[in-house]
Amino acid sequence: MAIETSPAISALIKALEELPGYGPRSAQRAAFFLLAPERREKLEALKKALEGTAAIRRCRLCRTWCEAELCPVCADEKRDRSLICVVESVQDQMVLDASLSWPGLYFVLSGRLSPLDNAGPAEIGLPQLMERIELGLREDGLREVVAATSYTPEGDATAYYLMGAVKKRWPDLRITRLSRGLPSGLEIEYTDLASIAGAVEDRRRL
Repeated sequence: MAIETSPAISALIKALEELPGYGPRSAQRAAFFLLAPERREKLEALKKALEGTAAIRRCRLCRTWCEAELCPVCADEKRDRSLICVVESVQDQMVLDASLSWPGLYFVLSGRLSPLDNAGPAEIGLPQLMERIELGLREDGLREVVAATSYTPEGDATAYYLMGAVKKRWPDLRITRLSRGLPSGLEIEYTDLASIAGAVEDRRRL
């Protein structure tokens, strides 16, 4: 006979199951870890952090998550505004920026092209990217766009679709891609910073 849990505990477990990498068992372990009396402070800190997410929104220029109209990168006057690095996710942006190898700005897509997942150009934000490039050309003297997508089949497809769309509208705009120094099939999010820095330095023209 199964042991019934309280509605509040069941709701917590159900919510944790929605997190990436969490199944019923791991969600249950995490829930009881947080509920242990000696860890009440951790639970309160988590509640406070989650409440703070209500103020988080998309940056007006690059679409990363932030609490103001512009994220710290886009608001930084020391950044080279003539360079835009296009990434698949906020996680990829964070890893690239942590490598200290990119002096320019970013644009964050909502993933990569994947017909099987119904993720087409509109779904991942390519129309907004075209608008951002146009703005950069008009106001910041944009001279290079880097396709920093992963070297996976979907990442390759996204990079080459982006190249075609950019070249069709702005044939003289330089568009490059991170070098093949990145391991094939590996997500940028999980690549070491030294490899990322080398891939940025040795990026090649598409």
